[in-house]
Amino acid sequence: MQEKRRDKRTKVTLNLEISSLFKQDNVKVEMADTPIQVVDISRSGIGFQSESSLPLGYYFNACIQLGQEDAKLYCVVKIIRSLRIDDKKYMYGCEFVGMAPVLSYIFDSFESAMSESESMN
Repeated sequence: MQEKRRDKRTKVTLNLEISSLFKQDNVKVEMADTPIQVVDISRSGIGFQSESSLPLGYYFNACIQLGQEDAKLYCVVKIIRSLRIDDKKYMYGCEFVGMAPVLSYIFDSFESAMSESESMN
């Protein structure tokens, strides 16, 4: 199968919570702190699992910490893909929206650290 992604995905285990979703036309959906488990990340987005059914085309605010304490990404994430993986979980694909290109150094550092970690195993 041909890879369609723009950027290399890196496996991660991060936990986030979504407290609200919104659309560009000021439609807002309040959530009861929905837990999500991020399973991979790239420069252009994240993949995550959740037990909640989330609508496509909605956005949420995220703070993602990759490695060091100062390597935090505050970003807006758009849900673009959804797949039910079993009776209790969904897999989602999301893209980062409006993230400054200058923040790419965070991904460079993280990818480098992950490569070094994998080569030691």
